[in-house]
Amino acid sequence: MTVDDAPREEGNAEDVPPGPLTGVMALLRPRASWGQLIGGLLCVLVGFAVAVQVRSTKRDTTFATARQDELVGILADLGQRSERLRGDIRDLEQTKAELQRDAQGGAALEEARKRATTYGILAGTLPAEGPGIQMVVRDPRGGVHAGGLLDALEELRDAGAEVVQVNEVRAGVGTYFLDARDGVQADGRTLRAPYTFLAIGDPHTMTTALNIPGGVVRTLQAAGAAVSITPRAKVTVSAIRSP
Repeated sequence: MTVDDAPREEGNAEDVPPGPLTGVMALLRPRASWGQLIGGLLCVLVGFAVAVQVRSTKRDTTFATARQDELVGILADLGQRSERLRGDIRDLEQTKAELQRDAQGGAALEEARKRATTYGILAGTLPAEGPGIQMVVRDPRGGVHAGGLLDALEELRDAGAEVVQVNEVRAGVGTYFLDARDGVQADGRTLRAPYTFLAIGDPHTMTTALNIPGGVVRTLQAAGAAVSITPRAKVTVSAIRSP
């Protein structure tokens, strides 16, 4: 018997040559490197940034079609509101300083009285007067509905109106408007045109807010109403609400 004819001993599995199936599996086995992982992460970040930029671009085109004078009016309105808020902050800081300086409590008592009066005016249980505007809405064709009057009230409040009276109704936190057969009801009382708004606050800010493009005045005019706004150095709101 020659050496070549001698029986071969069985070797380990690792000595067996790979078959066709083993080669295919080796090709399909994922081989991710650090470079591939970093590249995939960069692709995700770039996609996220592009999506954010697209959304930001869509928001920036909101006023792209507005005219220059309309944009100036909007910016002026925002500036007035910002200045009013800064004034409120200064007043509160001054009040805080006075309370801290007064060890006897005299300032605290005076502040409590002022706040009681202020809350009474805001709640509508006390009459009030101060600078503001008078807005008259004439409705010869009957096109003004409850929604339009509510929008006017909300716009005045957003523009800083502290006290508002509509015809003979003192507006409060829960004031509502409903369409009725013979006009519009406000807090259960019937209002008939012309609708007169008396608002105490900064006249310029409120006038600007009401006249912004697409605002309350334009909406009421589109319904067939004639709107006039008159700034006044002194507006007297005499209607009160039941406590």
